[in-house]
Amino acid sequence: MMSFHRVFRHPSRLAGACLSATFLSLPALADFRPLDDASMAAVTGQAGVSIELETKLSIDRLTWTDEGSLSVNGLRLSGHNDTVLDNLKLTIDIAGEGEVLEHGFSEIARRANAGLLDTSNPDVADALAKYSVAGSFGKQFNSGDLVIHLGATDYGDPTSLDDYVKAVDFELAIDSITTSGTDGSTNLFSDISLQGYIGPTDLVIRNGGSSTRTLANGNTVSGSELQLDTHFEVTDGSLNWDAADVILLFNFAAVGIEGLQIHNRRGNDTLGHFGMAHATAKLSRGTGATSGKEGLSIHEVEFRADIDMPVFKVGGTSIGSVQFTDFVISDTTMMVYGH
Repeated sequence: MMSFHRVFRHPSRLAGACLSATFLSLPALADFRPLDDASMAAVTGQAGVSIELETKLSIDRLTWTDEGSLSVNGLRLSGHNDTVLDNLKLTIDIAGEGEVLEHGFSEIARRANAGLLDTSNPDVADALAKYSVAGSFGKQFNSGDLVIHLGATDYGDPTSLDDYVKAVDFELAIDSITTSGTDGSTNLFSDISLQGYIGPTDLVIRNGGSSTRTLANGNTVSGSELQLDTHFEVTDGSLNWDAADVILLFNFAAVGIEGLQIHNRRGNDTLGHFGMAHATAKLSRGTGATSGKEGLSIHEVEFRADIDMPVFKVGGTSIGSVQFTDFVISDTTMMVYGH
C-alpha cells in the first residue's frame, strides 16, 4: 500500500493554511440558516417524482384457489396491436396542507386559461371551472395525502382535444376465464379483446389518521382511504360469454359481442368527460352495520358510460345491435370479508 503525505515544515505555513480554509468557508456557512415554520411551508410539496413509463405485461395464468379455482388465462396488456404500452407519465407527490396538485382534466384547465383551447366548448369550460383552485390548476389536498396522477408524456398539439384524449392507447387481451373443481372445468368467458384509450387517472391515498366516518347505509369506514378516479374509452372490443351461471351485470349463455364501444358521447351526463367513460371508487377498512364484520369496504362507487354492441350474437347468430345510453352505476357499497 502506498500513501502520500504533505508535511508542513514551518508552523507559520500550517497556521496560514488553516486560516485561509476558515475564511474560504465563511461564505458557505453564511448560506445555511435554519428555516422557520413559514419558510418550511413554502418549501413543502414543491418537489415530487415523475416516472416516464414504457411497458408490456403478460401473465400466462392467474389463479385464485379455494375449494375450487378461478383462473385468468393468457392475459396481455400492451399498446394497440400488441405494441409497447408507452407515452405514460406518473407524477407522485406527498401533499402539504392545502396544496393543489394535478388531478383529472387539470391540464385542460391550464391550457384553457392560457388561451390554447376554446372555452365555448362546454367540456373545456367545465374543466376550467372545476380545476381552477387557488391560482393553480388541479385539486386541493391535505397534509400527508399520497397523490399519484397518470397522464401522458406527450399530449401532442396543445390546441387539440383529440390529441389529448388519444395520447395513451391500450390493448387488453385475455384468452379465457375458467372455473374448475372436482367435477371438471368450465369456460366463463373467452377471446376477450379490448382496445381503446386511457384518460387521466388518479390514485389518492388520503391521510385521515385514525378518524372514521359513517356511510349512508350505516357502515363505518376509515377516514384513511384509497380513492380511484379514471377516464377511459373502449373503441373496439369483443368477447364470448360462455356460461350462464355468472352473477354479473347480465346473465347470458352462448353470447358473443363484437365491435364493443364504451364511451360517453350521448345522453344527459356527458358534461366534463370529453367523450370518455368515467369510473370512481373509494376503498378502506370498514365494519358492516348489519353483519358487524370487519373487512374491505368498497364504497361511493360510480360508473358512467354509453355502451354500444353493434354485433350481438346468441348461439353464434347475430340478433342485431344493442345500445345503452346513460348507463350509470351509483350509490354502490360493498363490504368484502372472509368466511
